[in-house]
Amino acid sequence: MTGEISWYINQTSTFIIDRAKGNGKNMKKLIFGFVVGLSLPFIMGYIFLISGGMPVATKGSPLPLERFVARTAIHAAMKDEEDKPSPISADDVNLLAGAKVYNNHCAVCHGTFKGEPTFIAMGLFPKPPQLLDPDDAVNDDPAGEAFWKIKNGIRLTGMPGFDGHLTETEMWQVSQLLVNADKLPEPVLQALTLKTQ
Repeated sequence: MTGEISWYINQTSTFIIDRAKGNGKNMKKLIFGFVVGLSLPFIMGYIFLISGGMPVATKGSPLPLERFVARTAIHAAMKDEEDKPSPISADDVNLLAGAKVYNNHCAVCHGTFKGEPTFIAMGLFPKPPQLLDPDDAVNDDPAGEAFWKIKNGIRLTGMPGFDGHLTETEMWQVSQLLVNADKLPEPVLQALTLKTQ
């Protein structure tokens, strides 16, 4: 019986050693395949870019997953800011001041109350939302989210950041205006129907 066990151990050891020697070649192939597999998407992406396949004109359609990636990145970036409470109230004075700032800095892309989109807005990609249009409004966004977008802008959309150009108060006034766009008092609505100055 001891001889049988010795023979079995010897045969098993020989089998394992032979496999280990042969696996060196297989391991190199595996590593090579892994490196090629990881590199291939980057190489294909580079070829796609340099061949002119990437839509860069504003009339181009978004790439697959482009909107999802952009939305996900924006929400992740401002997740800590969107619940930030506004330090100013949504009274008539602040809403009128917000309307003035909006007319001077926002309406050219985001439209006026009951106004048509401008040629600038129609030429941008992605198309800027018409913020005072009930179908396109952002009044369901928290004030902190609107403030973050106004302050920081959104990369690759044409939306500039107004930090350093508008005061914090002016940015909050516009934020309050947008959050309350569905229930603005008549004087504010009249101010928003004016053409941009």
